[in-house]
Amino acid sequence: MLRNLIFDLGDVIIPIDMGAPIRNFATLAGLPEADVTALWKQHNLWYQYETGMVDDEAFRQNVRQLLQKNDSSGNGTEALDRWADEVIDTAWNTILLELPVERVDRILELKASGQYRLFLLSNTNAIHIRQVNAMLAALGKPSLENLFERVFLSHEVRMAKPSPAIYQHVLSEAGLVAEETAFYDDNAANIEAASALGIQAVHVVPPKTIIDYLQGK
Repeated sequence: MLRNLIFDLGDVIIPIDMGAPIRNFATLAGLPEADVTALWKQHNLWYQYETGMVDDEAFRQNVRQLLQKNDSSGNGTEALDRWADEVIDTAWNTILLELPVERVDRILELKASGQYRLFLLSNTNAIHIRQVNAMLAALGKPSLENLFERVFLSHEVRMAKPSPAIYQHVLSEAGLVAEETAFYDDNAANIEAASALGIQAVHVVPPKTIIDYLQGK
């Protein structure tokens, strides 16, 4: 019997554009997108931030150290302003697209039914989570922490999908039986890892959305 539903965040609840932050940082630095992509991969900034190896300020400082030195506007006030915290956060948050309110409403319906325990499991970071919660508030909806029984965020637990450890952590912490648990994610590797542990993993693939996969629930 299915008792628990675990949801990914990006491209399951909120659509994302993975390339948008790179494009925006490339514009800020006056660099080709390929160069910025190479720098991010070389220094592993994304993974470090999303597994809690660095905090918000260290992440922003790492971005500055990698990219500001290439800023064509020089080292004056204009250049400093172009790399202020809020500018970096705004560029970073461009990954988050418009939040479809109907997906949130469907989760709220499931919560109200009391038929399932609902959880969130996401590879993410504090800046993105604050922005998603701000988007939810603008729609008059509960925060992620109030939408789900519990949220498991990679930067807080310091583990990331598809590592088996993060799924085992969720099962253990929430007291879930794998075979009684469905997991919805857009990433094939994440689905495979969850399935290997006995979780009923569901691959969310466009053009279908989470609403389609929840039909009959």
